[in-house]
Amino acid sequence: MNENPIRKDDFETRRQHLSGMTDAELKEYFWSLAEKTVTPLIDLARTHTTPAIERSVLLRMGFSSLEAKVIVDKTIRHNLIGKGAGHVVYRLSTIRNISTRAAGLALIEDKGWDEVLKSFEVRK
Repeated sequence: MNENPIRKDDFETRRQHLSGMTDAELKEYFWSLAEKTVTPLIDLARTHTTPAIERSVLLRMGFSSLEAKVIVDKTIRHNLIGKGAGHVVYRLSTIRNISTRAAGLALIEDKGWDEVLKSFEVRK
């Protein structure tokens, strides 16, 4: 293996398509490339979650780590993880017109799951 590889200097060739651009055009081109790079990551984040992310959301909603773990585990058990554990808690709170805290505690006690499933049109 060569420890000092000589890199072919092809900078001038690679930059030809940029050479006629103004600073404003270069800036616009840069941001369009950045958007093309980041868009798939944003789409992935919208459609994929993990138990750790869901626990983190619940922690920010005021639940303890132990409460968050139980809610997430039960959300997974009810096949609602794709909806988001925080969304499940919020949904029950709006259905029953109660606080999110009360809704989460009800779900921990296995109360309200049928209502949430029905609201998401999910069958057992």
